[in-house]
Amino acid sequence: MCGRFASWNDKNQILEHFGLSTGPEVAAGYNITPSSNIPVIRFLDGKELFNCHWGLIPHWARDRKLSPINARAESLSSKPFFRDSFKKRRCLIPANGFYEWQATQGRKQPYYIKVKDRELFAFAGLWDHWDNPEQSLDSCAIITTGANEAMRPVHDRMPVILDPKYYDAWLEQGGMELLVPYGSELDIHPVSLRVNSPKNQGPELIAPV
Repeated sequence: MCGRFASWNDKNQILEHFGLSTGPEVAAGYNITPSSNIPVIRFLDGKELFNCHWGLIPHWARDRKLSPINARAESLSSKPFFRDSFKKRRCLIPANGFYEWQATQGRKQPYYIKVKDRELFAFAGLWDHWDNPEQSLDSCAIITTGANEAMRPVHDRMPVILDPKYYDAWLEQGGMELLVPYGSELDIHPVSLRVNSPKNQGPELIAPV
């Protein structure tokens, strides 16, 4: 799964990386938690950057009680909760890295994981738009898959990290063949237990310990 991540680039850096010309201001953080407002790229008339609630609420839902932050790649086409978004509303979620916890010696040690050859990358995601008489909300979920060899000692799942050459293909056509464990090198290192608290922010959270 992916329950915490870091995304600290500003709007202009995100626009440049994803080949966009304009977009809203975005929130940045070193310890992004579920229900946060996060930057997302989707394809409507063209690629666009927008802000999105992390926790997917389908357009047909009666309320916001169920809003998963992750969607398993293996069941996207079969689970009604995700099936429509998988067909019609795919997205890219900018990130600099993510956290995972490994059970060791009676406690859980947090690790920070990032792509080794570049600072900014993208998770594959799904989005939807939900309305009721009192509120309108865009929301999203990060797609997860089985862990690659480097990630497996820490956790058996990981978010789908897309190669930049597949960004447009994911947004415009989709395809299960893109939802595979990351094939290049990762940098994985233990970090401070301070990341356990959602109140803590700052670059010290990703520093090796």
